[in-house]
Amino acid sequence: MMLLRPPLSLRVLRTSFFLVAFGAGYELAGSAAWAVSGIVHEKDGSLSVPEASPLRGQLEITPLKMTAPRDTLSVPGSIVAEPSRVIPIFTPVTGRVASVSVVPGQHVRRGQELLTVLSGDMAQASTDETKARAGLVQARAAMERAQEVKQAGGAATKDVEAARAALQQAEAEDRRAQARLASLSDKTQADGTLVFRAPVDGVVGSVSTAPGVNVTDITAPLMSMEDLAEVWAVADIAEADVDDIHVGQSVAITLPARDGLVFPGQIATIEPDLHLETRRLRAMIPLPNPDEDLKPNMFANVAIQLRQPAGLMVPQSALLMNNDRVTVFVETSPWVFQRRVVTISYDEGEDTEVLSGLKVGDRVVTRGGVLLNDD
Repeated sequence: MMLLRPPLSLRVLRTSFFLVAFGAGYELAGSAAWAVSGIVHEKDGSLSVPEASPLRGQLEITPLKMTAPRDTLSVPGSIVAEPSRVIPIFTPVTGRVASVSVVPGQHVRRGQELLTVLSGDMAQASTDETKARAGLVQARAAMERAQEVKQAGGAATKDVEAARAALQQAEAEDRRAQARLASLSDKTQADGTLVFRAPVDGVVGSVSTAPGVNVTDITAPLMSMEDLAEVWAVADIAEADVDDIHVGQSVAITLPARDGLVFPGQIATIEPDLHLETRRLRAMIPLPNPDEDLKPNMFANVAIQLRQPAGLMVPQSALLMNNDRVTVFVETSPWVFQRRVVTISYDEGEDTEVLSGLKVGDRVVTRGGVLLNDD
């Protein structure tokens, strides 16, 4: 079960309250010692710690400097086949499966036979193409005869025009029949056998039919092919980190199943919508995979290089709540401290970016500041 951390202001307030209460108890138990070694309130509102005060041993003071924030964002991911390289094989006509020539996992070359289907629609298309070709031959011969007769003076112009129209119709019918046949298969036999061939080099992903099966649903794929020469690593970006991600960012991908290997890449595209169930956005990173060593659905860890500018970072232990404002103690001279109100941006691990109230070089109390927080 995940435990949610309370907000920064509440955590600081709780800590301050506890230690101030502790300090009050310390004062009641030894008020004389506190008067000698406690905090001195100066007229300008600053606090000074006398040389004999035990607080000097409990305070840690750190000069501030510009620090680069988190430079990587680690998110979960997975390996998937590139959608344009996953090819389902459908039959354009109904029929009966005559043969299946491949099995799942088999590598095939472009043009290699995958399966054949016997189809009456296929036979009809083949017959229509043959008839259209014969009609075209006949129409061309009729056109030639009409032209020869006209040249000899024995035919009217209308006969030539009729022959030309018949030829144009025959040419159109031949083109239609050939296009219909080509859309069904690149090689069809006279008996209506539809031959399916591999459209690309790749591997057979699945086979969902067998010889003798009657195909009645042309929307159901008979098999699928995958070209795994290139795959995608998909990074799942949490909603809170979406603004830090953009196309072109460099990433380093590791896989639990490939221990010790790091695959570099760049974000090529980012989905526009968050997934409703996970509230995450998916970023895609293409990865070359010539040896097919990366398998779809492998788990992956994706470290995304962020391009955030350096900022003024302070430890969260330096932040104190005072009248609903976030403050820190700054050393203005040796062992003299002044409270400053600051504006913070976000937590970065144990540090927090400060937007205003401090500058580079300020010496801030980063440990024990709650012991000064007595007002």
